[in-house]
Amino acid sequence: MKLREAVSWLMGFLQRNLIPRLEECWERALTEKEQQLVNILEVLQIEKFIRRPGQGCGRKPWERQALARAFVGKAVYNHPHTRATWQELRSSQVFRRICGFAGLADVPSESTFSRAFGEFARAKLGEKVHAALVAKYVQPGLVGHISRDATAIHGREKARAKTRPAKPAPRKKGRPRRGEVREPQPETRLERQCRQSAAEALAELPQYCDKGMKKNAKGDKERWTGYKLHADVNDCCLPISVALTAASLHESQVAIPLMKMSSARVDYLYDLMDAAYDAEPIYQVSRSLGHVPIIKKNRRRKEVIPLAPHEAARYRERTVAERFNSRLKEEFGGGNVMVRGAQKVGLHLMIGIVALFADQLLKLIN
Repeated sequence: MKLREAVSWLMGFLQRNLIPRLEECWERALTEKEQQLVNILEVLQIEKFIRRPGQGCGRKPWERQALARAFVGKAVYNHPHTRATWQELRSSQVFRRICGFAGLADVPSESTFSRAFGEFARAKLGEKVHAALVAKYVQPGLVGHISRDATAIHGREKARAKTRPAKPAPRKKGRPRRGEVREPQPETRLERQCRQSAAEALAELPQYCDKGMKKNAKGDKERWTGYKLHADVNDCCLPISVALTAASLHESQVAIPLMKMSSARVDYLYDLMDAAYDAEPIYQVSRSLGHVPIIKKNRRRKEVIPLAPHEAARYRERTVAERFNSRLKEEFGGGNVMVRGAQKVGLHLMIGIVALFADQLLKLIN
């Protein structure tokens, strides 16, 4: 209820004050896409997260704030690359003013856009804005279901060559002889993640461009070169936690750190996951955090026990994660990744994610 009240107040403020004043500045009314951008920027207030440089040489701080707003505009307009956004800023006075550039001469060069993007990526601007949105609009309430899923992110860089580790010596079968001491079984990553914090577990995961393969919603195998985006989404299609990894990493390796990250941000009841997450450590961590895991059974087991009717009804709510992945790729730039390097790819996706968050938030009252 608090979420709806907050969004209703914000939407009313925009419709009563900001949008009419903007329309008075130009001879025409704002288009639907321009109104969407104004609403999203007002929710995000991304300029508040831009670090202000000290006195001295360098560009004015307001320019970096306008550049950050322009990158949000790039995601909302789903521009294929930064040059399209730069050209839109030079050709559209309305788009330019919404982003914060007073005149045509104030729009910087493409190289300045590139340098600013690198600065924002190193400062983890997207993660800061996303965490603030979750804390302000989702954390005060109780979340019913968290739907966990991963999606392919196609990259424009060469896949890193893999170095195969040496195979360990085969383990002797049968019982050990009297006095024989055998080395214990090596600890798996999932077992290690049970005692690690979310930050420690995520730091161990590979985050570079390589080749991946997974089954899509239709059951067909999909191969790509790039990355993999893992997301926890609530019932309202709002992303709570996200993580970017190498494309070849299995989804189950990110479930526990995402679970711990989401538990620290919001209170929720159910963990909804598909058969790729069917592993005992994931069940254990979910229950230890006070959640009820509902995971589709994997066919690798000899006897596949179907979900109970009440669990199957809740499991159907998991389609919200697939809708989130689809909207991110089709509407907010997730399908147009033109930058290289995990850091910049992560920022590109995070800007689309926070824009989607704000847009979905505003849709809740319509």
